[in-house]
Amino acid sequence: MDFTLSPEQELFRRTLRDFVTREIEPVATEWEESGRHPAEIIETMRTMGLFGLTVPEVHGGLEVDMVSFALVFEEISRGWMGIAGILGSHSLACLLIARNGTEEQRTRWLPRMATGECRSGIALTEPDAGTDLQGIRTTARLEGGHYVVNGAKTWITNARHAGVLPVLVKTDPQARPAHRGMSILLVDTATEGFTVTRDLPKLGYKGTETCELLLEDLRVPADCLLGGVEGRGMQQALSALETGRINVAARSVGIAQAALDAALSYTAGRHAFGSPIHDFQAVQLRLADIATRLQASRLLVYWAASRADGGERVDTESGMAKLFASETAITAALDAMRLHGGYGYSKEFVVERLYRDAALMSIGEGTNDILRTVIARRLTSGATRIG
Repeated sequence: MDFTLSPEQELFRRTLRDFVTREIEPVATEWEESGRHPAEIIETMRTMGLFGLTVPEVHGGLEVDMVSFALVFEEISRGWMGIAGILGSHSLACLLIARNGTEEQRTRWLPRMATGECRSGIALTEPDAGTDLQGIRTTARLEGGHYVVNGAKTWITNARHAGVLPVLVKTDPQARPAHRGMSILLVDTATEGFTVTRDLPKLGYKGTETCELLLEDLRVPADCLLGGVEGRGMQQALSALETGRINVAARSVGIAQAALDAALSYTAGRHAFGSPIHDFQAVQLRLADIATRLQASRLLVYWAASRADGGERVDTESGMAKLFASETAITAALDAMRLHGGYGYSKEFVVERLYRDAALMSIGEGTNDILRTVIARRLTSGATRIG
């Protein structure tokens, strides 16, 4: 087995790391504190082509392999996890359209999404339906050549700056099981009836907006039904979430790496009893644990990404990677905070932000307890074998 990156992937990672070091790390703390929109960073990401990560080359995108996809979110999250969120939901929307869209839908949206001219996210969650997507209440009733959409969505990343937004709806609310009546509509956010009601206040994950939406008698042309066939929305969404979990797992690795970097730097410079505190065994034990869990997480992420590149179903692999890496991010951030002592609780040091950002990783793209059940069911059904 070869666990090394290819020369192309190494070059890609160096380019990303230089970008993060030059443009993100110097401003992350200040901009997060002030709530400043990271317009300059977004413009650089547009120039680098990062909005086209999952867009096919024929439509102007990079169409990167999944390991390179993971590298983007790992490296950017080392500098500021919130910036990775701007690309994360957008990349899932691009993937949804690239995999499932009609030729007209791909031609209409993907070239503009690849350049970042048209940004996007993915609107699945509702106030009473997150994990249980079959419980959504947003409906789309076909009238002539339009769907009339009514409902509400919440926790929608990028909604305020999106040009098009894939929205999960019930085109047949009476269908049983419910997923057979669920579809995805590609909603032009400039359409009357689409309203961003507010940005949600959050513990962390700053730099990108997370919104509540109201969809009120929103008229969406029938040709905006993703793939042109009703009843496939749940399948389309769950397929995209497999890739989304690689994204979140890679972000978790980035947070854990930043925590380790901060801990190593601080414990080398902080002295007690005449020695740097990294000479003390209690400190060394924490550093060793952070580093070991971090590297195990990274290998799980690259393993899941490599399997996805092979065209395989990766719900188990991406679930394992997201579960382990997100828990690692939380423990790494907390341990780094402890190693900083009182300074770890200060906003003057990066570990305070890492601690706040890490918490989301265990929730996003499926809570960790839900993923444990997904993994277990695949194992007990015989669909997945380990070892």
